[in-house]
Amino acid sequence: MTSTPDAARFAHITSWVFDLDNTLYPHHTNLFSQIDVRMTAYVSELLKLPRDEARKLQKELYLEHGTTLAGLMARYGINSDDFLQRVHDIDYSWLSPDPALGAAIKALPGRKFILTNGSRTHAERTARQLGIFEQFDDIFDIVAAGLTPKPARETYDKFLALHEVAGPNAAMFEDLARNLIAPKALGMTTVLVVPRNFEPTFSEIWERDAAQEDEVDYVTDDLTAFLRTIVPE
Repeated sequence: MTSTPDAARFAHITSWVFDLDNTLYPHHTNLFSQIDVRMTAYVSELLKLPRDEARKLQKELYLEHGTTLAGLMARYGINSDDFLQRVHDIDYSWLSPDPALGAAIKALPGRKFILTNGSRTHAERTARQLGIFEQFDDIFDIVAAGLTPKPARETYDKFLALHEVAGPNAAMFEDLARNLIAPKALGMTTVLVVPRNFEPTFSEIWERDAAQEDEVDYVTDDLTAFLRTIVPE
């Protein structure tokens, strides 16, 4: 399912902002599943919990604080650098290069950014594996956000201020509707990227949002095709 964009509604966009995981690569690749497993293992080792208890706590922290990292820092004062390094030590070969996506992003007029709750290293490795790294002007990661994750409004404010981006002249692409609430309030054009044909993936129901129609301008299950509609190659 793809809502066809009106190219005229994107003519004023000069800053293109993309989430990373499950946005710049398809949900069905399941790359994030590796990170998810490593986060559970981290919680299990930290608190000496069986895996099932650790996973339950991990999801509780995620729902309560926005990310597992934020929850672990708030409750247990963990070292963020150690956590980020360990959970992102994954196999990126699961991703296939996507030259079509790279060309579609390159064709967009203006600056392009990655805005992620993950680390810069993870974003760089992911983008390089996809073959799209060179198309981005910068990466704004969880460290640049002061370890405050999306959907916090202050994270977007920091990003906009750092790169001198005007909300009404920007578009935000995300796979979680709740992460589009602040961008929409800031005047950004918002695009929700959903799984192809909405097929079940490793992502579990706790990750999915209830309808946030007021925050979403467009919905697509094919990012490349959506971008090509905006700016034909």
